[in-house]
Amino acid sequence: MPDTIFALASGAGLGAIAVIRVSGPDADASLLALCGALPAPRRASLRKIRHPQSGLLLDEALVLRFPGPASFTGEDGFELHIHGGRAVTAGVLSALGDCVGLRPAEAGEFARRAFLNGKLDLTEAEGLADLIEANTSAQRDQALALSGGLLRAQAQAWRSAILTLQAQVEADIDFSDEGDVPVDVAAGLVDQIAVLAEAMSAALADGRRGEILRRGFTVVLAGAPNAGKSSLMNALVRRDVAIVSAIPGTTRDLIEVSLDLDGLPVTLVDTAGIREAADEIELEGVRRTRARAAEADLVLWLMAPDHPAPPAALPETPLVYIHSKSDLGPIESGPERTLSLSARTGAGIEALLGLISERAHASLRPQEPVLMSHERHRVAARSAIASLGRIRPGIAIEVAAEELRLAARALASIIGLVGPEDVLGEIFSRFCIGK
Repeated sequence: MPDTIFALASGAGLGAIAVIRVSGPDADASLLALCGALPAPRRASLRKIRHPQSGLLLDEALVLRFPGPASFTGEDGFELHIHGGRAVTAGVLSALGDCVGLRPAEAGEFARRAFLNGKLDLTEAEGLADLIEANTSAQRDQALALSGGLLRAQAQAWRSAILTLQAQVEADIDFSDEGDVPVDVAAGLVDQIAVLAEAMSAALADGRRGEILRRGFTVVLAGAPNAGKSSLMNALVRRDVAIVSAIPGTTRDLIEVSLDLDGLPVTLVDTAGIREAADEIELEGVRRTRARAAEADLVLWLMAPDHPAPPAALPETPLVYIHSKSDLGPIESGPERTLSLSARTGAGIEALLGLISERAHASLRPQEPVLMSHERHRVAARSAIASLGRIRPGIAIEVAAEELRLAARALASIIGLVGPEDVLGEIFSRFCIGK
């Protein structure tokens, strides 16, 4: 029998209300010990909460009781909506800890129990975790689509088609007359498999939009020392987050700031100036700049009139040239620039934000639903495609049946019908305690 767990489900600290969740076989017994009577199921009831041993009054709060299996976890459970002061919250949590059979929950344990009890599949759990972490409307919409079953429905459809083909192949093996058992796969069956594999490949060929949307569209500010990168960073985020100095090489490490730009998550990265440097620390800063630029979705290369420098050799990343410090005058020579701006006067800042927003929308296409937003989804789909790709005309029918079984199993792992324990641990560890 599982333990009965409890946790603070709302944010820690001062607040008007704090919500404490309890789930497990001893939920009703502990609620009876705290309140003296069980309220009606799924109806908010005002109750005095007392310590189960001393009888000390801890709070007067709303209590909601959820008998299983009609609960989030599928187990008996309840919620306490108490006053949000620190002393009240600490007192009630301590009282729950003194109840027989109760223990504090681990991170993600409520959601994990919901999955194990068939209340959530893995994609719904991942969508729920993404929804909790969402900072922009686009991230919210993607998380809601995942938790609402968009990927689950498609994975189930693909898996159902594979199981149908598998049944046909195995029927030929099991039920044909002994002398008539086919020894290889017919071309017609291979064609059906190829169509299915092509549909799955098309879903993978989305530019990894789901992952980019989850982490944020990354824009790296790069250029020679004193090109105005830190000043531009501060102007874009409208606060001082980077140190600005006339001394070359001031920025040694990466500085990252997240923005909500027209509903899309954007991560701005200020970097060390790229130049030949003898200082070991500055050399490390330049190395990190190049590495971050290689991973970026967009690089802004800054060139200033007082510190002109040709663009450095950077990885194959979309690049936009910026004439920075335009208030000091033009740059005599250099590559064609997209726009000029001045962090000091503010000229061109809104135009640059518009350019970043345009690039982010073109890359992420938030108006188009995306199926796969986690690397786990892609690994499973690629595994299924690889198995299907090994089925060619002339292959032994028994081998084809095994490859179809492996493909179906890979798709089942997306939903959580099969999956190793370490995958479950990674998914549910993302949740906060109390979820």
